[in-house]
Amino acid sequence: MSQKELGIVGVGLLGSAMAERCLQAGFAVYGCDVEERQRTHLTNVGGTACKSAGEVFDRCSRVLLSLPTTDVVKTILEEVAPNLRERHTIIDTTTGEPDEVAALGERLKGRGVQYIDATVSGSSDHARQGKVVIMAGGDAVVFEACRDVFDTFSQNAFHVGPCGSGTRMKLVTNLVLGLHRAVLAEGLTFAEVMGLDGNAALECLRAGIAYSRTMDTKGEKMLNGDFLPPQARLSQHLKDVRLILAAGEQCGQSLPLSELHRKLLETAETAGYGDADNSAVIRAFESLRK
Repeated sequence: MSQKELGIVGVGLLGSAMAERCLQAGFAVYGCDVEERQRTHLTNVGGTACKSAGEVFDRCSRVLLSLPTTDVVKTILEEVAPNLRERHTIIDTTTGEPDEVAALGERLKGRGVQYIDATVSGSSDHARQGKVVIMAGGDAVVFEACRDVFDTFSQNAFHVGPCGSGTRMKLVTNLVLGLHRAVLAEGLTFAEVMGLDGNAALECLRAGIAYSRTMDTKGEKMLNGDFLPPQARLSQHLKDVRLILAAGEQCGQSLPLSELHRKLLETAETAGYGDADNSAVIRAFESLRK
């Protein structure tokens, strides 16, 4: 099998963006997804849609997973167990539960399968532009062997420790990033209820020391209610915040800001914004007006 062949299980928002970049870089991409429209999209951009994850593993020695949860990852790996060989390298970009990810890596290592948790900081749009950051846990040699894949859709790739470390670093990143969005949403809401023009407020924020990149990617979306199609779904980030809180509890660390963030996201999800872009967190503040 050629090293220029890459399998992708899960060609949704992020997976399809990574697939497009890999195709542009000359990889032959074989992918599968539970959604027919996602398989069709992969075919339309030049990839090969497979009927099952097992077929992807049969065709490719390196397979990238872009799935919602670690439970889904484990289900897929149970499904493809007969297809796994020592030649396989699994690149798991899923944001999951760190200890479960580490245990999964150990089990696969026992079968001679190489596994790294290579989590992604950035949205599907960032991946499509080649601007995400990879934070990977696992064997350093395996990480280096996968740099050609990472280089197609990332601007930086970091090896941050043993298996499970990539997932832990992703939770840290998502804690800070998610709170940036929530703070921006509160600030823009505050500006508008005080009678200020939202666009002018955003411009001032961008120009001053309160600036963050979140203002560039999410500010106008919040002001315009531009939540569809999503760059990253609100409900997916709510899942991540719950993982963050669970990890904090396990470590004995209270995370009060993340606890409040969870409540805000749950409010927005209950209001019907779960499948919308995560910038829709601004809608949670509407229910807080007196």
